[in-house]
Amino acid sequence: MNTALKQKIPLFFLICISAFWTFYYQSNSLLNAFGTANYEWLFLIDGLLVLPLLCFLCIKEKKQAAIKAVVMCCFAVLIGSYIIPESNKHIWSYLEAGRYVVLVLLLLFEITAIATVFLAIKAALDKGSDPDKAISQPIKRWVGEGLFAHVLMFEARIWTFALFSKKITSQKFGGNTHFSYHHKDGAMSHSLGLIVLILVELPLAHLLVHFIWSPMAANVLTLMTLFGLLFFIAEYRAMSIRPISLCQNNLIIRCGLYAQLVIPLSQISDIEINQRYIARAQHIKRYNYAGIPNVAITLVQPMGLLQKVYLGVDNPRALIDAVKDGQSLV
Repeated sequence: MNTALKQKIPLFFLICISAFWTFYYQSNSLLNAFGTANYEWLFLIDGLLVLPLLCFLCIKEKKQAAIKAVVMCCFAVLIGSYIIPESNKHIWSYLEAGRYVVLVLLLLFEITAIATVFLAIKAALDKGSDPDKAISQPIKRWVGEGLFAHVLMFEARIWTFALFSKKITSQKFGGNTHFSYHHKDGAMSHSLGLIVLILVELPLAHLLVHFIWSPMAANVLTLMTLFGLLFFIAEYRAMSIRPISLCQNNLIIRCGLYAQLVIPLSQISDIEINQRYIARAQHIKRYNYAGIPNVAITLVQPMGLLQKVYLGVDNPRALIDAVKDGQSLV
């Protein structure tokens, strides 16, 4: 079974048992002896015994499995507090109180771990390491590989380029030849304009929501907007720093903050100038900030679902020539 799909089994199991036991406890039928057999231990076995076992069976990285098991068990306790009738709660009353302690401890652990990871990233950047490796290696050591790790790496890139962009240059990234994309069709100017627009709109939107809706809603909206602003600032800085790079055997495609795509040169069947609009499709990836992507790459064999890659770069002809020269040496 696919590893990513296997890791989703505990979540699917939690959804299924939540739906079934909700019907069981809330119905008045033969299934629960017309409300006289609403025993809490029935949901307790599924939610606090089978569910964590599934986490450890389906997730190879034991630390990640343990974290997911604790979080899902807390969700199971929360769900049980709503679906199990009050008159049938005996053990569950203690579990409801205990889940808050567990969540606080888990939050403290996560904050400590994240702080440690960022210190490791900063130390690696100070040494002049490849910024992508400086970010990915501490996170992979901490949580292994998987969706959770990719989310953390994306968030780490946001904070890294927002806070430490002055320590990073294009030359520090892996690759023999680097290609930029931030000047194409005024991509960087558009990004800066969006940042300015958000800054102008932020106080006006806060006051409007504050008086029309509520102060709480205004604060929540402002916090969300500030986090979005942080992303756009980091993206603005990253697009001029993270290059598309050509190694001896690979083309490394980086675009702003997003995860890099590595294409072996032997996997490229054709690379050419593109002059037409490219619509979104499942088998296509577009790395382009503004205008029409100007480089089209066709793969020899699909990489997963991916068959074609389109890039928007400052000097498309130089990239195409460099890739073709690299292919002749492979």
